[in-house]
Amino acid sequence: MSSFTSPEHIRPALTRRDILVRAGHGFGALALGHLLARDGAAKMRVNPLAPKPSHFPAKAKSVIFLYMVGGPSHIDTFDPKPALKKFEGQPLPASFGKVPSQFTNGDTPLLASPWRFRQYGEAGIPVSTLYPRLAECVDDICFVRSFYTESVVHAPAMYQVHTGRILMGYPSMGSWITYGLGSESENLPAYVVMPQPEGTPEGGAPCWGAGFLPAVYQGTLLRSGPSPILDLKPPAGMTPARQRAALDLLQKMNELDTLDGDTEMAARISSYELAFRMQSRAPEAVDLSKESEATRRMYGLDQKHTADFGARCLLARRLVERGVRFVHLYSGGGPIIMQWDAHKDLVANHEKMCGHTDQPIAALLKDLKQRGLLESTLVVWGSEFGRLPMSQGGNGRDHNPHGFTMWFAGGDVKGGRTVGETDELGLRGVGDRYHMRDFHATILHLLGLEQNQLWYLHNGRNEKLTDFGGKVIEKVFT
Repeated sequence: MSSFTSPEHIRPALTRRDILVRAGHGFGALALGHLLARDGAAKMRVNPLAPKPSHFPAKAKSVIFLYMVGGPSHIDTFDPKPALKKFEGQPLPASFGKVPSQFTNGDTPLLASPWRFRQYGEAGIPVSTLYPRLAECVDDICFVRSFYTESVVHAPAMYQVHTGRILMGYPSMGSWITYGLGSESENLPAYVVMPQPEGTPEGGAPCWGAGFLPAVYQGTLLRSGPSPILDLKPPAGMTPARQRAALDLLQKMNELDTLDGDTEMAARISSYELAFRMQSRAPEAVDLSKESEATRRMYGLDQKHTADFGARCLLARRLVERGVRFVHLYSGGGPIIMQWDAHKDLVANHEKMCGHTDQPIAALLKDLKQRGLLESTLVVWGSEFGRLPMSQGGNGRDHNPHGFTMWFAGGDVKGGRTVGETDELGLRGVGDRYHMRDFHATILHLLGLEQNQLWYLHNGRNEKLTDFGGKVIEKVFT
């Protein structure tokens, strides 16, 4: 019987520099470093987040992704279904087939929307009375009503929206975009994540993780409240010169004993450098007291129910204004009472969650527009799925991944229009249905990135955000 050594027990070949580092307590590497520095050939530090050119002229240069955790009901917000009123209380017609979800079997009666819809804007786009402030902005919004995902469970569906796959471990959209374009700011993170104060979504950190991309491209969490970033002030007695000297020494020591392929250590080194630069610039960027009282009121900072989400929307505007590439802002997270997951008491749930977000989102769109930033900022609103037209427990709705609404604004998006549709009951997308691959391909396109040219070699395969390819939804911007 022949024996063999399994691949996981085979040590990778050492480079010549590795040998110098590990032999003789590293004195060989010290000598090499001295020689390289003397000859002017010392290895220069490369900023992995330096701006990179797009593949073709971009429509937008930054993204604000407004993510509604738990699944808002499309048929109660942006996709009216009058037929539900007609057939309310009746079972789903047999022609629709049996549609089980996570907690229902498809045999519960149909439930009409408790809210009225009105037409807004020049095109007469219908919006529910749940979103009266946002309805004023419909001429800048393109509603896509026929998206679908492939899981009725929150976390896998979230992963598909964030990373394109239903399994965790793949790079998030924000990571792919910062990998492809870098950042326009040297003093702030390229990719910022602002979760709900009560907690993160079910999908957790993989929703903004870098997966197999270098770790430097993962999202940077900012907290809610007056101090979004901790420890920005240097310790007492630490001058900038002393701090710079200490950082340089740490950099040299890390480079001396770090393998070239250690992306985790490279990310840590880059984070030290960024943290040092942030101490001079970030305090001003996150200081909302710099805003006028009128702006603060516009975002709802003077009202308890809108203050938190409004502050995060205002901070998102300040960040993209200063060159941050991707801002991911969550509404909902932690306990189910702070999510859009309306399995029961749909009215109380959606009136609360829309009440938190309506004024701040409208303020964000109007503020970006009046500052001339909406043209260069793509604003996206969405979730992992919608809700079923059938009831759950008589007054709630179960998960519906078969057809739901997400919308786009800014970044050359053609507002005042709807794209795609669901059937007469709002159950499934019909006609032009759009997968998350199409969602991602469209966002990449608006940023000037060709989906098939944005790839990373992983395990012998050129991995992409859109996997084997999505179709750009051209009706969004043409």
